[in-house]
Amino acid sequence: MTNKKQSAYGGQAIVEGVMFNGKHCTVSAIRRKDNSIDYFTQEKQERPVLNKLKKVPFLRGLVAIVEASAIGSKHLTFASDRYDVDPKEEEKVFAEQKQSKMTLIFGAAFIGIISFIFAKLVFTGLPAIVAHTLKPIDIFSGHIAQNLVEGAIKFIFLLGYIYFISLTPLIKRVFQYHGAEHMVINAYEAKVPLTIKNVQNQSRLHYRCGSSFILFTVIVGIFIYLFVPSDPLLVRLAYRVALIPVVLGVAFEFLQLTNKLREVPVLRFIGYPGLWLQLLTTKKPDDDQVEVAIASFNKMLSLENELRDEKAV
Repeated sequence: MTNKKQSAYGGQAIVEGVMFNGKHCTVSAIRRKDNSIDYFTQEKQERPVLNKLKKVPFLRGLVAIVEASAIGSKHLTFASDRYDVDPKEEEKVFAEQKQSKMTLIFGAAFIGIISFIFAKLVFTGLPAIVAHTLKPIDIFSGHIAQNLVEGAIKFIFLLGYIYFISLTPLIKRVFQYHGAEHMVINAYEAKVPLTIKNVQNQSRLHYRCGSSFILFTVIVGIFIYLFVPSDPLLVRLAYRVALIPVVLGVAFEFLQLTNKLREVPVLRFIGYPGLWLQLLTTKKPDDDQVEVAIASFNKMLSLENELRDEKAV
């Protein structure tokens, strides 16, 4: 590509593959059971209202999160349904799944609700409750101290959660594909040919990563919560829940800022905490995984060019 201004692409790791997100489309590539590479492509629909909201500071972060979740879930479903199915038996397997479609829908909905409640309890409510129980200790009794303790507990929970799920073989491979995703983007932004060798020479860390965003929500939350009461406990919990959109919006802007400052030697260190967290959420991929990531990115670029030309007519 010879654009005057290089486009900034993002993506996410999925089961046995990588999804890349372009301006006009999203593309996933996964490694199938027979070692072939399969694709799932989706053209983005024009949404004028959302496009306007994406230009509003702080609000655009919430829009981006909702949109990314909606798009990502479709690609995750594609990957989860197919990665361990032999293409020769695909029609038979999917026919059986179709018969129990309602059961799968209700099961997925139930799991989604339980996961949502659990996430809120662990990462929002529980740290506040634990910090509150430490108030009788003088050193932890002050308002500032309570916010720092709560933030530290969230950070420990986050690191512990990521570490323990990374021990499972499936998530370990997902983290390897996460590394491959970053390495492909780094190679593209470095303007080197997308070969396995060139991509393997790139860093698996990237400033725009969602892992950094998660960490920044913890850091931003510590400062925002300083402006609201921490007593009594129910009021504290109510504020934590009510301020979730504010924390997400500010954290998103901070993530964008760190990406803009990454080429400034004196200021690039601001994004280092997020990069350090990526040492846990990314792993070194093997050549086969890099091949899948490259295939996904090239497919996305090709489709992007086609759709751009169509819209220009």
